[in-house]
Amino acid sequence: MFKELSALIQKEILLEWRQRYALGGMFLYVVATVFVCFLSFKNVIDANAWNALFWIIILFASINASAKSFLQESRGRLLYYYTLSSPQAFILSKTIYNAILMLILSVICFAFYSLFMGNMVENMPLFILIIILGSIGISSLLTMISAIASKANNNFTIMAILAFPIIMPILITIIKLSQNAIDGTDFSYNLKYFSVLFSLDIIVVILSYLLFPYLWKD
Repeated sequence: MFKELSALIQKEILLEWRQRYALGGMFLYVVATVFVCFLSFKNVIDANAWNALFWIIILFASINASAKSFLQESRGRLLYYYTLSSPQAFILSKTIYNAILMLILSVICFAFYSLFMGNMVENMPLFILIIILGSIGISSLLTMISAIASKANNNFTIMAILAFPIIMPILITIIKLSQNAIDGTDFSYNLKYFSVLFSLDIIVVILSYLLFPYLWKD
């Protein structure tokens, strides 16, 4: 399993590097969106709006990043992967790669967001942990939704419709935690919310691991 995961993740990195225009497009989207927010608000923004805008940018960036996991794969290529690797290793490699990509995008987004919009976070270690767990949860969920949508003739609209209601519990928890980090509340006060977010991340990964083989057979 470890060798398969390693080889598949290297394959994802290699393909991404060959299509650098797509990667550059995602980074450009994040930076351009942050700059548009800056031009619109001119640093006149309250903490609630600051928090909401940040996660809106992260959400749409993650949709663009995770959608191509399966939507860009041709049927012939998937059949080729079917003969080489197990479905568990394949979905885990997609999940891990997308989580890493989302973490990088989130860090870049937060850096530019803080530069243009100001940094309102009082409890920075707490907010960084939220970014890590939130990026993993969102990317893992969208990776699985992308796999389901790929069975419907690679319909991006179906992915968006399926993802919206399912991703709401993660978003609600993330926004609540982020608001607490902005307010500077202690970590112990947010432990229950972190427990919920961590549990949701684990559940999404486990469900992907267990259910993807059934999609794989089709």
